[in-house]
Amino acid sequence: MTMADAIATKLKDALSPRHIEVLDVSHKHAGHAGWREGGETHFEVTMTADAFAGKSRVECHRMVNHILADELASTVHALQLQLSS
Repeated sequence: MTMADAIATKLKDALSPRHIEVLDVSHKHAGHAGWREGGETHFEVTMTADAFAGKSRVECHRMVNHILADELASTVHALQLQLSS
């Protein structure tokens, strides 16, 4: 399973999104901090979930960061989020 698949699975299980797209964009960051050969370090997540309703952007980002805490502490260097309810 790729890291993108693992991220999508964790977010689906925790938040039941209506829409989710996880893209590995590591190739755009080659040579930058946190980048490693083979990618799987930088991701873009676009997600729509009822769980975000009534929450601020910061609260939504914190929810996702909490769910992906293990990945962010080890493998994932950067996570760009586009979240909506």
